[in-house]
Amino acid sequence: MPRVKIDIRVGRSEEHKMNLLAAVHDALVESIKIPDDDRIQILHEHKKSNFEVPPNKTELFTIIEITLFSGRSVEAKRSLYRTITEKLEPLGIMKQDIMIILLEPTMENWGIRGLPASEINLGFKIDV
Repeated sequence: MPRVKIDIRVGRSEEHKMNLLAAVHDALVESIKIPDDDRIQILHEHKKSNFEVPPNKTELFTIIEITLFSGRSVEAKRSLYRTITEKLEPLGIMKQDIMIILLEPTMENWGIRGLPASEINLGFKIDV
């Protein structure tokens, strides 16, 4: 049940944005094995004056912040980073323009269906 937040500068086409969201979701399904229908994503667009990036980055600089249950292995995280960058390359977003941040609150810090996530059968493995 990851929550994905993506920050970009304004100016990308609707098609590019939809492909960006699809690529990140596909990478999550492929690398950390979330269910395909488990899709919570938010795309934030910022004016250039509100989104500063280092001079060695391009206009396609993209920050991907993923909040997910803790418990994935380091190898699964490596796979996620690699898979996201591979899936964004066809969109013209090179790996040097991608920053991925994982936030992993413990399951008791997620409220789902009125209960802590630690008390719910989620129907998928987290320890991949």
